[in-house]
Amino acid sequence: MSRLTFPVMLVLSFVIVLIGRADQGMSGALRTGLDDVLAPVYGVFAGPIAAAESGTGAIGHLFSLSAENARLRAENAKLLQWQAVAMALEAQNNALKATLNYTPPAAPAFSTGDVVADLGGVYDRSVLVDLPPGGSSVPLMGAVAMDGRGVAGRVVEAGSRSARVLLITDINSRIPVALGARGAPALMAGTNGPTPALLYWAPGQPPAEGAMVLTSAVGGAFPPGLPVGVVHYDAQNQPVVLPLADLDSLRLLRLFSYPDNLPVLTPIPHTKAKPAAIVHHRKK
Repeated sequence: MSRLTFPVMLVLSFVIVLIGRADQGMSGALRTGLDDVLAPVYGVFAGPIAAAESGTGAIGHLFSLSAENARLRAENAKLLQWQAVAMALEAQNNALKATLNYTPPAAPAFSTGDVVADLGGVYDRSVLVDLPPGGSSVPLMGAVAMDGRGVAGRVVEAGSRSARVLLITDINSRIPVALGARGAPALMAGTNGPTPALLYWAPGQPPAEGAMVLTSAVGGAFPPGLPVGVVHYDAQNQPVVLPLADLDSLRLLRLFSYPDNLPVLTPIPHTKAKPAAIVHHRKK
């Protein structure tokens, strides 16, 4: 029977073709009747198929949501682990502070103002800060100006409604700084360019590339430990400072008035390895 299926179907096809050629009305009626019978069947299956096609995007979105939820769960688990680590470190830090009887210094008074102009004048690199109406409640002369990243400069002129800030890049700017974790002393000097120069570091110990530059309390003009920039060697192989503050587009500055009795950070001494002891053996 399986061998006769193909020949029978082939003969039946030829018969249908011959009938259609002989009587086209009969073949048309046959097709119409067949369509009438199958139309309701098509209607029954068309609804679910259309619903499946329109819901494909929603189903795909559900799959993407599932993957995103899995990723968020993994990130949440990692954040919980880091939260536990942070809480443990906080507890340890509090315990050490209690052991050392540590008293944190009082927060400095500050005033916030908009940078309204860069007029130059006596100084090549300076900005004018507009203070709130009514004047500032803190003394601004000598205040440290900072944006959201680091030290921008120091107030050199102050009025009731404005203050002029000398930027750290001005040629008149001289700031004592501490380099790296050991706090090696140096002097940062403005050059009227984008990067201040580093001068007078310890002999035989040049600044390291990428070392953090912090303010030093030497001279009493700046408090210790404020972030200034990062050490970089220019094309002439000279150490300069890449400022952290965005000095080219200053919009808002905070003017901090630090007290005069700030503690001085104790630098870490530079220790050298002692030569090994030489043992003399005596012949017997």
